[in-house]
Amino acid sequence: MNIILVSVITCPYCKHKESETMSLNACEYLYTCKECDKLLKAKKGDCCVYCSYGTIPCPPIQKEKDCCENKYDV
Repeated sequence: MNIILVSVITCPYCKHKESETMSLNACEYLYTCKECDKLLKAKKGDCCVYCSYGTIPCPPIQKEKDCCENKYDV
């Protein structure tokens, strides 16, 4: 299985799209939009901002594994 490491995050506030490279070994619970400077948080039930706002879910989810031990609850 090929893991895709680049996901495009879309800000829910200003709709800005930014291509980002995901980490293989760390969850990103928070992300600051590079256009409007709003802080994005992973949605309840999602493990990271890529799963919430990205075009591609994080690598562990792509591998059909748990991303983190605890899901981030906002």
